[in-house]
Amino acid sequence: MNWLLVAAGGMVGAPLRYLTDRAVQARHDSVFPWGTFVVNVVGCAVLGLVTGAAVTDSHLRLLLGTGFCGALTTYSTFSYETLRLSETGAALHAAANVVASVAAGVGAAFAGCGSRRRCGRDGRRCGHHRGTHPRLVGLCTAPSPHPQNRIP
Repeated sequence: MNWLLVAAGGMVGAPLRYLTDRAVQARHDSVFPWGTFVVNVVGCAVLGLVTGAAVTDSHLRLLLGTGFCGALTTYSTFSYETLRLSETGAALHAAANVVASVAAGVGAAFAGCGSRRRCGRDGRRCGHHRGTHPRLVGLCTAPSPHPQNRIP
């Protein structure tokens, strides 16, 4: 049953990634991979929303987090496009892609998380501390009521 939820989310996320990438890239006359950048940042925001909403239904997390966001975002294409930029002499664009993608992705995750509730301010409402989801990239500042979840 779980794999069907992941597949269903992926069946929506993968075509949406392709269509969004093509639509965004067609609007920019630049070597910078704007399409991949947009889908990755949007995927981080959606995953932040799922995390911020403290979704405890494992089926919904599989559908949206693993399936949809997993298919929408693409680390492999990000890596490939960064490598190609570097190989073709656009090292500045390659460096900008790495810095902007990481900063915008983490920022979007925090924004998505914070749009539902202030992440890290209230451990009682923070989904990271219910034992249902690990802390978001180790950046949540709420004190953990579960010692095994504390990050050293």
